[in-house]
Amino acid sequence: MYRNLKAEMARSGITMVDVAEFLDVRYATVNDKVNGKFRFYYDEAYAIKKNFFNDLSMEYLFEKSDVEEPHQ
Repeated sequence: MYRNLKAEMARSGITMVDVAEFLDVRYATVNDKVNGKFRFYYDEAYAIKKNFFNDLSMEYLFEKSDVEEPHQ
């Protein structure tokens, strides 16, 4: 899971729908990638960083966390 990416998205009011539309992929694809089920390709990660979080580092945004969030 990309905990930092999720936190920064929440802080900035950026939704997975916003990211999906920007990348021209399905919501489910972005959801699976943000939650660590599948990986982001470098070009996707770079595009997200440049478009939404230009002031943050790739290393910070896409630091992978092995801890899963509890299901609610």
